[in-house]
Amino acid sequence: MLIADLTMNEFAEAVKTCRTVLLPFGATEEHGSHLPLSTDTIIPYQVGLRLSELRPMFVAPPIPYGVCRSTRCHPGTISITTATLRSLTCDIVTSLYDQGLRNFILLTGHAGGTHGATLVDAGEDLLCRLPEARIAVLTEHHLVLQAAADLIETRGDSHAGEIETSRLLHSHPHLVKGAGEPEFPSFPGGILVRDKRRFWPGGVWGDPTKASASKGELLEQRVVAELGRIVAQLENPAAEF
Repeated sequence: MLIADLTMNEFAEAVKTCRTVLLPFGATEEHGSHLPLSTDTIIPYQVGLRLSELRPMFVAPPIPYGVCRSTRCHPGTISITTATLRSLTCDIVTSLYDQGLRNFILLTGHAGGTHGATLVDAGEDLLCRLPEARIAVLTEHHLVLQAAADLIETRGDSHAGEIETSRLLHSHPHLVKGAGEPEFPSFPGGILVRDKRRFWPGGVWGDPTKASASKGELLEQRVVAELGRIVAQLENPAAEF
């Protein structure tokens, strides 16, 4: 059930029997010369759509902004602060909780470390404030590695490479502009740099030339199945978290 498409009465009726909601977090961030800035938003929302076809659950409108550090100097990246992301997460979950929802899956398509840690921090705070809430914070890329590592040819593939290009070739082929170029940047260990494009000029971390639509379809199927398993665990009334 897509929350944005429901009427007031439809939502009120549905929440009587379903108290689980997936919140897709993304980013507006460069993804090389071949993928759209919305890549990190499209992928988790697509997973939510597919899973909602298999089991009763709400899917909230995607949040299209995230904390982007390594790509903030690249054209098109629009980053927010950790304070903004934390506040936004807490506000949205609290509002949904007030509407009667209790199981919250925060699924992020943006795998930045600071971004992910902020979502975990917000989730921990919400657990303290919302006594009946159950919360999972998941990174879509980590789900891929858990469920489909055998399908990935590129070691260390992470950003606009084989995985994400395959996913977009499957779900949104009209948004993929060319094949992209392999790139494996190297930042100085432990040292913060101002000019991040100097160390990462192409905006790709991996090998998009190994991508295919068929691989993207299999990756999506595996991730949906893995996410479904986690949702079932979260919804299990006998489980204690």
